[in-house]
Amino acid sequence: MFSSEEVVAVFLGLARTQAASRVPGIAAQTALSKIKRALPTDDAERIDALLGVMTRTSQDGGVAPDPAVMLTVAEAVTLRHVLDLRYVGGKGVHSRRTVHPYGLVAHSDRWYLVALDTDKQEQRAFRVDRIRSARSIPGTFAPPQQSDMEGRLLALFADADYRWQVVLRIRETEDHIRGHLPQSVARLERLDRAAERGREDAPPWHRAVIHAENLDWLPSVIAALDCEVVIDRPEELRSRVKAAATRMLHAAGGDQ
Repeated sequence: MFSSEEVVAVFLGLARTQAASRVPGIAAQTALSKIKRALPTDDAERIDALLGVMTRTSQDGGVAPDPAVMLTVAEAVTLRHVLDLRYVGGKGVHSRRTVHPYGLVAHSDRWYLVALDTDKQEQRAFRVDRIRSARSIPGTFAPPQQSDMEGRLLALFADADYRWQVVLRIRETEDHIRGHLPQSVARLERLDRAAERGREDAPPWHRAVIHAENLDWLPSVIAALDCEVVIDRPEELRSRVKAAATRMLHAAGGDQ
């Protein structure tokens, strides 16, 4: 009663529902099993390959991409085939990319393909729902040593080519900092100055490197950190923080 793509769409929807819960529902498991038994062997193997390369971060992918694209990409990841993509960028720019597909990751309501863009020779994250077509072309590739696709995706987000590069020094534990600057937003490096003389119990210093398109959101994050923070750069962020502090003093009825 379903076309092959409709079966895949239903299957992926049930798979997402099952993965979104820490305790998978019996109904979802039963439905998945029934669908797999009804599929031809080749189609069932394709879906197994797809599920085998799907990775989820703390949030499940809520935007459903084209099932045919997902299957093609998953097969290419499994078989290490080079892909030709027709892709629509964030500003609506259409482009054609040749990539080495490394993995599929769901994060913050989106599915992403982590891949090497062969023209730029850089790893990139492509939103799967923006891939208009995907086809395998002759050639294979060796996968990277790094197998943590989730970590790689978050690192790509943190290193994105935005207008500003912000460098902060923050004196707090990594867990505390990550509560305000997650891995997808900032790279953290623990510095050697773990404690000052006479304050051996003080938390360590960390350097946070943030790539941001604008700076307006950062003063409130710095205030929310509620700890020692030093702005290394840019100077424009210092100006915004000073302006925000002045507004707060006015609001509190403090002296100018």
